[in-house]
Amino acid sequence: MRTDVASNTIALLGRSLRHILRSPDTIITTALTPIAMLSLFVYVLGGAIRTGSGRYVDYLLPGILLITIASGIAYTALRLFTDVSTGIFERLQSMPIARSALLWGHVLTSLVANLISLVLVVLVALLMGFRSGAGLLAWLAVLGILVLFTLALTWLAVIPGLTAKSVDGAGAFSYPLVFLPFISSAFVPTSGMPGPVRWFAEHQPVTSIVNTIRDLYAEQPVGNNGWIAIAWCAGTLLVAYTLAMHTYHRKIS
Repeated sequence: MRTDVASNTIALLGRSLRHILRSPDTIITTALTPIAMLSLFVYVLGGAIRTGSGRYVDYLLPGILLITIASGIAYTALRLFTDVSTGIFERLQSMPIARSALLWGHVLTSLVANLISLVLVVLVALLMGFRSGAGLLAWLAVLGILVLFTLALTWLAVIPGLTAKSVDGAGAFSYPLVFLPFISSAFVPTSGMPGPVRWFAEHQPVTSIVNTIRDLYAEQPVGNNGWIAIAWCAGTLLVAYTLAMHTYHRKIS
């Protein structure tokens, strides 16, 4: 049974990736907005923002990476909505395919597509002057956090992908996720924010994730931020996966 799920998932992953290869503008569009924001903040606004010592692009990049993922997972909901609304979903269900493979194919496609977008953003950041002396383990730790964050948001995206009544409804859920980094330590230190805003910024998940990635790149001790970031990602993933599977089983029942 596990072999069937794995082979079916790989087959459906290949199907989704072929669709992306035929329309690479999806990845380009996903990476283009974060790159435009990166350029805007570094070259236009960065000179007026004080973050302490170091280059502003080094401070900014972790938040831009999270925005890249938040932008990319909207396409997961759109791809799943398209399968549901065009009848592909029902057609695949009628075939001898492991049911969970239908969702995992979309989830893994999201992971691959987002990783490609993240690589493009990091390459552009390097051209803008981003530098890190972090070793291999630190880079792998950053990769692990980003993968966990991507999976958590992707399983959230599955829910509107299955339940939305329109294309706009399928993609709209990602807007608050893209906005969330703006009320965090992603762009400016939280110390200069008004009291209630500062409290929210310091206790919402994006801040701990951004601070962890930033410390890893800067070869600084991560401290409690690392465990808090992992707890937020893992907790969100667990809740999102549970709700997504519940929604899926109701859909196919």
